[in-house]
Amino acid sequence: MTLTCESQFARPEPHLQFRFMRHSQVLGRDWDNSSQLQVAAVWSGDTGVYWCEAKTAARRTIRSGGIWIQVQRVPVGNVRLETQPPGGHVAEGEKLVLVCSVTQATGDISFLWYRGALGLNLETKTQRSLTAKLEIPAVRESDADQYYCAADNGHGPSISTLVNIVVTIPVSRPGLTLSTPGAQALVGDTVELHCEAQRGSPPILYRFYCNDVTLGSSSAPSGGGVSFNLSLTAEHSGNYSCEADNGLRAQRSELVPLRVTAPIEDKIDLTSVVTEGLFGILGLIIIVLFFGCWLKRKIGRPSASDPVRCPPLPPPRESTYLNTATPEQRQPVYENVNVVRGDEVYSLAYCVQQEWQPAAAEPLRSYADDRDSSVIYSGVKKMTVTDVDYENDI
Repeated sequence: MTLTCESQFARPEPHLQFRFMRHSQVLGRDWDNSSQLQVAAVWSGDTGVYWCEAKTAARRTIRSGGIWIQVQRVPVGNVRLETQPPGGHVAEGEKLVLVCSVTQATGDISFLWYRGALGLNLETKTQRSLTAKLEIPAVRESDADQYYCAADNGHGPSISTLVNIVVTIPVSRPGLTLSTPGAQALVGDTVELHCEAQRGSPPILYRFYCNDVTLGSSSAPSGGGVSFNLSLTAEHSGNYSCEADNGLRAQRSELVPLRVTAPIEDKIDLTSVVTEGLFGILGLIIIVLFFGCWLKRKIGRPSASDPVRCPPLPPPRESTYLNTATPEQRQPVYENVNVVRGDEVYSLAYCVQQEWQPAAAEPLRSYADDRDSSVIYSGVKKMTVTDVDYENDI
């Protein structure tokens, strides 16, 4: 606003000085040679009666008439709510700034921030500015909601649109569990690796490691944990871990050791093989020795249950002393039969006899009434193993 003080004298008055007044208050400098006053910005409180005064060189003061000036406030318009960081996405624990602004308004403006569709008032600030800020130093998960703001400079509030505040939660340290079919992990088994972070905004990407070598990865679009199956080999013994990452930060689990062993039937123990081989050979030798001894005894001596075998009769030998009065002693023929028991050998003695019959004599009979007269059994002491020919020794 520009105020101008004009003077009209019958003749020009040199060295005039001017000043401007509102409600008996001097505006700007007290006296000045300029007849204009520039007011950079006026507000509703600037409404009132304005006038000016002029002073001559003779120190004569002339006052103008007053002018009523009504300062009308401009209503707020185009209210907006913005967030820092932009987009309304903020990580848990970070600072959130809600910026409420207007593109036009005059006077003192009251800014109000609301949460939720029901309009829970969070804070109100009144200041002569087109922008105001509300800060939340550390956002919590419960702060995720819809927000809006309003601005009012006396003509009624103007409301911004709703802004969704999304609080993303960094993943917590995941836990890794290993499940094997049995009490111990064996080569050929399938082990299940389960990794899960208790907290964290989805999606979460999980990576699995063995001795810091990546085994594979899997994503959980809706959060929670994932599993990874691994067919075990002997090289899979080591320390296992997993990592959870949702874009805010990555967290690694503690190390879980796993020892993979070969099945018992697949193990080769050189000592046991050698021992078993020696015992097998020794057992075979013992069996052969026993069999040899048994066979030798079997050949040399039958069992007691075997019947006595009788050899066939030898061809008869003709005597040259037949039918003589004084028969000569016959020569017996010996032949071994068999070993029956103990140290005895049964022998057969064959004796061919021609009976000499005197007139009054009884016929000759064999030694045994019930036996063949041509066969005589005799027990002979068994020979030693050094003897070769039984008949020669006898």
